[in-house]
Amino acid sequence: MIDHSPLPDVEIPDVTLPEYVLGQARKHRERTALVDATSGERLTYRELAEGVDSAASALSQMGIGPGDVVALISHNQPHYALGSFAALAAGAAVTPMNPALTTDELTKQFLASKAVAVIASEQASAHAGVAADAVGITHRLVLGEADGFRPFSELLTEKGDPPRPALDPSSSLAVLPFSSGTTGLSKGVMLTHRNLVANIAQTSAGWRVTENDVLAAALPFFHAVGFTIVLNAALRAGATAVTLARYQLEAYLQMLQNHRVTRAYLVPPMVLDLATASVVDDYDLSSVRFGLCGAAPLDVDLTRRAEARLGFPIRQGYGMTEASPTTNMVPDAEFATIPAGSVGRLVPSTEARVVDPETGADVATGEPGEMWVRGPQVMAGYLDDPGATAATVVEGGWLRTGDLVRIDDAGLYWVVDRLKELIKYKGFQVAPAELEALLLTHPDVLDVAVIGVPHREGGEAPRAFVVTSGPIDAGTLMAWVAERVAPYKKVRSVEFVDTIPKSANGKILRRLLAAQPT
Repeated sequence: MIDHSPLPDVEIPDVTLPEYVLGQARKHRERTALVDATSGERLTYRELAEGVDSAASALSQMGIGPGDVVALISHNQPHYALGSFAALAAGAAVTPMNPALTTDELTKQFLASKAVAVIASEQASAHAGVAADAVGITHRLVLGEADGFRPFSELLTEKGDPPRPALDPSSSLAVLPFSSGTTGLSKGVMLTHRNLVANIAQTSAGWRVTENDVLAAALPFFHAVGFTIVLNAALRAGATAVTLARYQLEAYLQMLQNHRVTRAYLVPPMVLDLATASVVDDYDLSSVRFGLCGAAPLDVDLTRRAEARLGFPIRQGYGMTEASPTTNMVPDAEFATIPAGSVGRLVPSTEARVVDPETGADVATGEPGEMWVRGPQVMAGYLDDPGATAATVVEGGWLRTGDLVRIDDAGLYWVVDRLKELIKYKGFQVAPAELEALLLTHPDVLDVAVIGVPHREGGEAPRAFVVTSGPIDAGTLMAWVAERVAPYKKVRSVEFVDTIPKSANGKILRRLLAAQPT
């Protein structure tokens, strides 16, 4: 029971990522490629193309090329594109790193990735320098100025010919993000040039970005969604990407309004802000035509509230870092007909199965099961971890996503929950996302996360961590839930908190929520 994308297969050119994304950059010349919403720093397509050539030449003269890995540690800013594409054009791979990582965490990724050089933002340079000292990295560049680092801007004046590394796009490593995958342990995800070129081609078949578009680039470029779906899609199309270093509601709203953004990229916490904060009404968001949300399931009622207030449709996509990242999309043309809550259809040149996670047997249409996907965007494997690779990419080239989905009669996909996050109460499976979506409809609940905790009778039971708008009794809230779910799904304990811990891309960090026996 293999499901095929209803969209025609796409042609995947045999080129590197810089060639594919920046191949037409010079024809756009003085059009703005990237602009920072806060500083106003701006790069034209001519400056981007010439800067990448010059910096790639300089990196090559430093001895950095095929087989090497360059660590890039920065918030979103226009020069992020220069740093990443210069390294790629020199033939090296890039391992993107969250600038919020601690020195120890940076050191671990430097070692695991075998990075030979580091490009850091000014803000991340101090920690990056200490970590580089710990592992002996001597090539250190900064997007700005910092002690112990060479300004990356010096590379932009290099006059040598740009390198032409002999790379096989299907096997040469391009980007090495680190992801927890389905096991919870961070691993290097090996994405080739072909993986990333394929995913840009696949998504552009449905998300029709043109040179007239302005994209909100607040989702971090160090994450696969921000890099592939926002940055690369914008530059490939000749559009403008507006960078925002750190998401804050009013800064995001100002960006949408002042830069006349046409495509807003979101994660669920941002949608929650947009649906509930009174300040939203003070901004003109009439330029936005599409809102795309990913990284975590988005509640349907919350989506509708946000849409009614904002005046533009919001639909979800689906994927994972190991798939470069997109496997499912709601195409632009179907925003009005595919309902909120669905992650749409498979992207072109992609197949899927929905299987019983215990037996691997296909489940019936409409029944939930683990999603397995196959296509040219699926990673080459985990770095130096053949065991984890074999457990995740199984016989036939199927990538086990670790997510439970169902396919409805119309062929649309709906995410049920993370397989590893299911709570088993007396043998019954309880999806945290279902309880979270329900609790968010309570008038006094602002945000919530549900985890499983040890339970004497049930083995495991749901506990809700709740952010409220005012005083509310835990017993009353549990009773409210109990009236609306099957008995085995009842929340057995509630803890009130000030905030729900979440990653930069909006995923709930359940491991940070204390799980004490009830």
